[in-house]
Amino acid sequence: MFRTRTPLRGSAFFFLMLTMHEKPSPVVDIARVRAVIEPVARAHGADVVSVELKNESGWVLRVYVEKIGTEGADLDLCASISRDVSPALDVADLIPQRYNLEVSSPGLERPLHGEKDFVRFAGRKAKIKLTHASSSTQKVFVGEIGAITGGKLVVKEGSREHLVPIADIDKARLVFEMTKGSKRK
Repeated sequence: MFRTRTPLRGSAFFFLMLTMHEKPSPVVDIARVRAVIEPVARAHGADVVSVELKNESGWVLRVYVEKIGTEGADLDLCASISRDVSPALDVADLIPQRYNLEVSSPGLERPLHGEKDFVRFAGRKAKIKLTHASSSTQKVFVGEIGAITGGKLVVKEGSREHLVPIADIDKARLVFEMTKGSKRK
């Protein structure tokens, strides 16, 4: 921080504190944070889908959960987990800065994390972004998730099939498609 003197009305000076850069991001071991959250979620009959800590005009710890055996979570489940996770995180004291805790469902267009999710959601439509262009110079694929063979994921785009190295996947998420049967009345 720097102090500067700014003259105001003759000889009076005011001190102004200027912050020249953002606060550094906290060093947080998300695996340890997740280890605190998972037993609480399991006690409520839920699985932890993912955990992220982001600075969005203040730190937010976002925990995505789903009821075991389903693809979602209702408000009561999220509220119950949040109520019990908050004091557990306070006791563990793994996050050095102030943060807001959000517990929610991963949503219809949920992120996919690793091989386990690709196997679980095989046959569903997904958007997959690679860290760099594939051999076909394509960096983004939107298609049906297929089988995994030799560390590569089969993605079916219409009549074309692509072999996408799992190690090269930067981000992946399901794509929600409205069908005649899913329309609300």
